[in-house]
Amino acid sequence: MRAVEQSYQYCRRVARRRAKNFYYSFLLLTAQQRKAMCAIYAFMRHCDDLSDEPGATGAALDGWRAEMEEALEGRFSGHPVWPAFHHTVRRFGIPHEYFRAMIDGVVSDLEPRRFETFDELYRYCYQVASVVGLTIIHIFGFDTRTALPLAEKCGVAFQLTNILRDIREDAARDRIYLPTEDLRRFGVTEDELRAGQRNEAFLRLMRFEAARARAHYDEAQPLLELIHPRSRPSLWALITIYSRLLERIERSNYDVFRRRVRLSLLEKSWIVVRALVS
Repeated sequence: MRAVEQSYQYCRRVARRRAKNFYYSFLLLTAQQRKAMCAIYAFMRHCDDLSDEPGATGAALDGWRAEMEEALEGRFSGHPVWPAFHHTVRRFGIPHEYFRAMIDGVVSDLEPRRFETFDELYRYCYQVASVVGLTIIHIFGFDTRTALPLAEKCGVAFQLTNILRDIREDAARDRIYLPTEDLRRFGVTEDELRAGQRNEAFLRLMRFEAARARAHYDEAQPLLELIHPRSRPSLWALITIYSRLLERIERSNYDVFRRRVRLSLLEKSWIVVRALVS
């Protein structure tokens, strides 16, 4: 068990250093749930890093996928995340297909990204974000399968928020996540996104996409009542942080090119306090 505890300690360090929004919600959970959330986050973080680093290749992610399959069976390579990851997956009964879908989504980011329709974008959001929501509600605890499609919607809402916040950085990497059908509808070109042109057509597009994200938050709202009561403050804090981020984007009149929209440490801390006392 010493190797497992050392692995959890590594995952905790990764989460504290890198989980800008997730980590605050972890603080509202039991000690074992916090450890599990850190293990899942550390796994996801490494997946993303493998796709985002300069010169990223499919070979690195194929190797990570192979290590993951071994870890799911209890056989660990030298990476420190695996003992905690395996322990978390077994303890909370998390389906393995979620992690496979996650890697599939990350692998797809190695090529220039384009989505013709929202249905195509939704599939991508499912792979990189909904499966995260589906994973963590197993850690939160739930008693009815009705929670599963709501967790899927919640993950899509989070990813749509990320997409709106990160348009500038993603375009610079030749990743255009907004559906091509929407760009055509509102008369916005990829070149305008890359150049950071915040004209009236762009503002109309962003209002449309923000409303779509907001609708997914609204659809996911009943999830709060379906997870175990002890975990509800954590999920409430997580949803509030992300929906507040969307609100900040809207209130800035979609000024996402000049600076990265974010919540301050004080704002996130206040949300955690509210979750504790509500």
